[in-house]
Amino acid sequence: MNWLLRSLRLQKLRAKLLSDPYYRLQSAEDVQMAIELGIQIDVNQATVDDWLRLPGLSIHQGRSLVELSRSGVVFYCVEDLAAALGMPLQRLFPLKPLLNFSYYDEQSLDSVKRININTASVVSLMKVPLIDSSLAELVVENRELFGNYRNLLDLQKRLQLSGDEIAQLMYYLQF
Repeated sequence: MNWLLRSLRLQKLRAKLLSDPYYRLQSAEDVQMAIELGIQIDVNQATVDDWLRLPGLSIHQGRSLVELSRSGVVFYCVEDLAAALGMPLQRLFPLKPLLNFSYYDEQSLDSVKRININTASVVSLMKVPLIDSSLAELVVENRELFGNYRNLLDLQKRLQLSGDEIAQLMYYLQF
């Protein structure tokens, strides 16, 4: 009977974790289930809501971590988090499997300046990786003849670009 109750509780917890991105983990069992489900927090991009999912972290601590990240502090390991929060490593160590320590440089996608394809000149478009002078001229010429591009799909169809080309350009363009 205990096994059945535990199984039902785990099923309910699993459903909560999968359906509610703000569900706050309450216990070691919750943490273990989240680990099994592959839930992770990207430490260097986490929001206050992400930090509040973790048991034992206050809103004040979550805000501090977010402000530190935004000010340029990069967390490389769980020891860095413990030092930033002024708490013993032993308190954070059980959460380590939930924490993803990814690193972002100044050239990462978060810092890419998008170009509005409907207002950009040939020269501006040539600053986008993968757009050479002939493609830039084609973009502008087609836009002048047939009007603004509605979205990526419209751009792809009108210029007959491959899926790979669109996949690479989509990070640099806005409509």
